[in-house]
Amino acid sequence: MNYETTVTADRAEGYPADLDGEMNVRATRRRRLIIIGVIALIVLAGIAFFVTRGGNGANVAAGEDQSQLPVISVITPGTTTIEGQIEASGTLAARRPLPVGSVGEGGRVVSVPVDAGDWVNQGQVLVVIDSSVQTQQIASARANIAVAEADADLAQADLDRALQLVDRGFISQADVDRLTATRDAARARVQVARAQLRELQERTARLNIYAPASGLVLDRNVEPGQTVAGGGEPLFTIAKGGEMEMLAKVSESDLAKLTVGVPATVTPVGTDKRFTGQVWQLSPTIDETNRQGTARIALPYARELRPGGFASATIGGGNVVAPLLPESAVLSDDEGSYVFVIDDENKAQRRGVRIGLVTSRGIAIAEGLTGAEQVVLRAGGFLTAGETVSPRKVTADGN
Repeated sequence: MNYETTVTADRAEGYPADLDGEMNVRATRRRRLIIIGVIALIVLAGIAFFVTRGGNGANVAAGEDQSQLPVISVITPGTTTIEGQIEASGTLAARRPLPVGSVGEGGRVVSVPVDAGDWVNQGQVLVVIDSSVQTQQIASARANIAVAEADADLAQADLDRALQLVDRGFISQADVDRLTATRDAARARVQVARAQLRELQERTARLNIYAPASGLVLDRNVEPGQTVAGGGEPLFTIAKGGEMEMLAKVSESDLAKLTVGVPATVTPVGTDKRFTGQVWQLSPTIDETNRQGTARIALPYARELRPGGFASATIGGGNVVAPLLPESAVLSDDEGSYVFVIDDENKAQRRGVRIGLVTSRGIAIAEGLTGAEQVVLRAGGFLTAGETVSPRKVTADGN
């Protein structure tokens, strides 16, 4: 027997609507359960973190297991004698610059056999000046000497003949005296002529320009064909002996720590090469605008040292006794430099410090530490003030 059920349009549309609503309710319940589970896990993780980290102080106080405390490496730096160093910067210059110009009458430049950057020896010709006129004057002076000598010889011969005749009464004594005076005047003219020749020779020799001392030519301001005059502008600048210096600018307080003779290491900009020198002069005055003075560091000749260049220097500034910490132990923020020290209750405490000298072995602490503290070696940035830790003493290198 067949049964047929009549389904109206309204009922046919209602079935799927009810089924969708039930499915939505079930999905919402599942999401709620998942959210509740996640929240519960977060709460449990927070409780576990508090127990292992924040609650350790209470556990330690109660004598419970300390295995959950973070292990922190600490060092006791003590005090170290550190060679004082002062960092400075400045410019390079010739220690003894020699301006060289024309000391003669000057004239037209024939040739310039040296150039800037050349090494010259004392007495070496720097500039050759035309001396054709002076050469002719010297030749004329030599001829005048010959004339004067001939006159002197004739005057001597006249005097000798008169002396032979004076005994016979043919020549009076007055004539002898006159001839003697004539002979002496002729001899004097010879000396004058010779002196004039030497003067011309010296003037001619001074036409050329010579190096007054051995050294490095820094500047050349003359060219062939140029006319130079005596006492004019310097034509060359020579660094005597090639010696250089650094004009190091240091603060007023650092200048008071320096003495003449202390060693210094200079590094020119653009090179890693270092040059050893020493302070040979300290500025007797302080610049009122920047409160700085000048320490002049003498340096030997080297091609890398160029006057006018910029350089940095490390100058010895006496010995300092202070705690010395590795760089990893010193932290800094907006409040300044600080370290973490572990107190008697094994709690980390922030300690503000003032940094002193920075050396290859570490950082000297000028203020804030005595050296007897337990200082956190590294990972101080992950600690909070008052946190309880398990300190482990190590050496400065971490072993």
